[in-house]
Amino acid sequence: MHRYKTWNGAMPTTAAQASVTTGTSIKTMLQLATPSTRQIQLISWGFSVDDPPGADGVVELLQGDVAATVTAHVAAGVQPLDPNAPASLLTLGTSATGYTATAEGTITASRVFDVVSLSSTTAESPLTYTYQWMPDERPIIAVSKFLRVRATTPTTAADLRCWICWDE
Repeated sequence: MHRYKTWNGAMPTTAAQASVTTGTSIKTMLQLATPSTRQIQLISWGFSVDDPPGADGVVELLQGDVAATVTAHVAAGVQPLDPNAPASLLTLGTSATGYTATAEGTITASRVFDVVSLSSTTAESPLTYTYQWMPDERPIIAVSKFLRVRATTPTTAADLRCWICWDE
């Protein structure tokens, strides 16, 4: 098994990791598309929000059966945590692994792994959340499925950075 991590944006080179606006309706911030030949096992995930949203919001991690239309990640954007590991087998493309959805698609079957409320009244900025599963609780994402981090901030967009770590 090999461990990988990716963010909801292009890999930074000369500038810092960029945040992405959530918009004011549900939006997939990061999507992983499992290959048709291999499952993935979640290790951890997290996000940070630069400022509280204008109204209470939610960030969720779920598996769906339909892809959102996203900005495609490139192979360099899906990083192996071991420099000697092979490239990830995730499917890359605008209806596969990527970030910042422009269309959500209609999920007909889902599995929810974590949901986090965002308070509009918190004084904490940035708001940071990280979750790591215990080894015997780590969710397994089936072949040819989509793992999404979705954010809903209903009245005012917020800038969000998120990431997922998994084993293949």
